[in-house]
Amino acid sequence: MASFYLFLIYNLFFSSFFNSIYSKTLILPLKIQQIPSGSGPKPPNKLSFNHNVSLTVALAVGTPPQQVVVVLDTGSELTWLRCKQTPTTPLWFDPLNSTSYNPVVCSHPTCTTRTRDLILPASCDPKNLCHVIVSYADATSVEGNLAIDTFRFAGFDPTRIVFGCMDTGSSSDPDEDSKSTGLLGMNRGSLSFVTQMGYPKFSYCISGRDSTGVLVFGEVNVSWLEPLNYTPLVNISTPLPYFDRVAYTVQLEGIKVSETVLGLPKSIYEPDHTGAGQTMVDSGTQFTFLLGPVYTALRNEYLNQTKAVLRVYEDPDFVFQGAMDLCYRIDPTRGGLPVLPSVTMMFRGAQMSVSGEKLLVRVPGLIKGNDEIHCFTFGNSDLLGIEAYVIGHHHQQNMWMEFDLANSRVGLAEVRCDLASQNLGVGL
Repeated sequence: MASFYLFLIYNLFFSSFFNSIYSKTLILPLKIQQIPSGSGPKPPNKLSFNHNVSLTVALAVGTPPQQVVVVLDTGSELTWLRCKQTPTTPLWFDPLNSTSYNPVVCSHPTCTTRTRDLILPASCDPKNLCHVIVSYADATSVEGNLAIDTFRFAGFDPTRIVFGCMDTGSSSDPDEDSKSTGLLGMNRGSLSFVTQMGYPKFSYCISGRDSTGVLVFGEVNVSWLEPLNYTPLVNISTPLPYFDRVAYTVQLEGIKVSETVLGLPKSIYEPDHTGAGQTMVDSGTQFTFLLGPVYTALRNEYLNQTKAVLRVYEDPDFVFQGAMDLCYRIDPTRGGLPVLPSVTMMFRGAQMSVSGEKLLVRVPGLIKGNDEIHCFTFGNSDLLGIEAYVIGHHHQQNMWMEFDLANSRVGLAEVRCDLASQNLGVGL
């Protein structure tokens, strides 16, 4: 059965700037809009990320400046731009029109160093330039040369950044690709944008539908924000085959439905000897995926607590987005969703509670009789072949999410993101 994917594009535009303890603080508003989807990506082979939700930021690259729009992805390292225009990708960067563009030669240290994204050895093209291939877990890839050029933010000094100038690639959604020039890698790797720029901290607040949010690079001290609860990043120095050491990995310690904690040992949430089973906070994945045993326990408990208020959609052949097999029939004439039990993910030192409309998502275009079909927004990562727990952006809505690289921790607090944007002077 064909799957339907819900895509959101968060268009980022530059606004005001504030002083911080490090340097200027960059504050950007977010605008949410729905993009009709095509066919979804192939199931990934290992952990990593599904690029089915994008946060895009507008910036200038090169001399003279060329405006580009790039996807901000906390699950990726290498920043790259499309350097060849195609009918399906009208937004691109032209290196021939930039006097500050410098290709990376094969002897450059960056070309000979293996990183999180550059797991395949770089090769030399006929011009002795560093040629790379970056593959993603949704079966897409991009290919081109490493280069260095000037990246500009309004009000900030230009900074030279190593990035990929890509001329070929596969795509899981050409419609989504047509709205961006490339990708801004934001994980903790040595080549990530946030690492090269030297920002010790960044934050975002993702709003619900038809509202606005905010993205902040640097420090922001505001009285209206509740004190953040921090959970430390999990760092493992030994290389393990299934552990992404530059992801934003936290320790999940338990899950509860309403006040009932799932009866599972804490060890089930911990990475095993191969590194499989890490918990990653990722803005580039839409929903949350749990390893099979935990997902099954959550599914059973949620079924038990909702049997009096929800009708299960009985179709054993239907699995939404390849990993979400708990769906319900909702009669839209009855005034929307009933009161639902919340699901709380308990991390070391912090927790994230999912309630209300964030618990169910409507399947676009699927109607049975008079009923719409809504699916539980937690999925089984085993069905996707992902060896990890992934906390998606849908469950981060109306949460202030702070990524504190200097202190190796993630902070979170509930907040209305539309009000946060207003309080920071951000408007559309």
